[in-house]
Amino acid sequence: MAPSVHAALAGHLANPARFHEHIDVTVSQPATGGLGIRYAIRGLNLDLRVPTPHAPAPANALWRHTCCEVFISQAGGTPYREFNFSPSGQWAAYDFLDYRQPVPGTVSCPAPDIQVSRTENLLQLDVMLAEAALPAADKLHLALAVVLEAGNGRLGYWALAHPAGKPDFHHHAGFVLSLGPTGFRPSHWP
Repeated sequence: MAPSVHAALAGHLANPARFHEHIDVTVSQPATGGLGIRYAIRGLNLDLRVPTPHAPAPANALWRHTCCEVFISQAGGTPYREFNFSPSGQWAAYDFLDYRQPVPGTVSCPAPDIQVSRTENLLQLDVMLAEAALPAADKLHLALAVVLEAGNGRLGYWALAHPAGKPDFHHHAGFVLSLGPTGFRPSHWP
């Protein structure tokens, strides 16, 4: 059985009052390697904007609309990789040398497999990242996050942990899940 961890994401204190969604994330590490992530958004607001399906392909600025995200770094290092997954099937990957210092150019990694399902009360994204898409390290730190867009264009933010101040998924205080040879555990990344 693949090691896995399940957690509820917390809404940011500055989220507009109209957001009442409950967001759970399950992260697993299949025996074949890589990383599986299930984002389950429950209690959907009828006013929630969900991008329409497109052909799976890289795209930019997905975070400006409803999307799911994961940030991954090597333990003890400052470089990290950001992935955005849209309910449209589009995705993005960005590399950073340090806090919000992007590496120029595009990221060369295998495309994620994104499966989307939706019912009246649930939007679910199942994402599989190949091992080659992850930083090469024995121990990784992860930050998990979701952005939701209301009908009026206002955004709400959810994460495992929010640093003080405005929403900021890049902040190292959000990298609170650790994945190592023995599985998942909370981390206290500086």
